[in-house]
Formats: sequence, C-alpha cells, structure tokens
Amino acid sequence: MTQPAPETKIVNTWRVACDGSEGALGHPRVWYQIPQDQGWVECGYCDCRFIHKDFEGKV
Repeated sequence: MTQPAPETKIVNTWRVACDGSEGALGHPRVWYQIPQDQGWVECGYCDCRFIHKDFEGKV
C-alpha cells in the first residue's frame, strides 16, 4: 500500500505557517523560516513542502 505524496505549496514569503489545512483534523499551527540558500522547508507534522517562488522548478 502506497501513501500519497505530501502536499507542495509555492509561496511568496520566506516565513510560512502550517496547520495541516484540515480544520479539526489538522495539527497545531507552526511557523517555519525558509532558508534563502535552499528555497524550501517541510512541515514536521504533515510533511507539506513549502517552496519559495524564486525556487519553483529548481527543487
């Protein structure tokens, strides 16, 4: 049985928040700083990957 790929979001800011996007089924809101040399960060709860628009297609 395979698991679906984690969600990926393209964002315009270097600081992002994630709450699982599932209302009561989500997780606590956490904030992440996208490293400017890497261009992306993953949520420690739901594995959602946030990619800064400057790195879209490069990651």
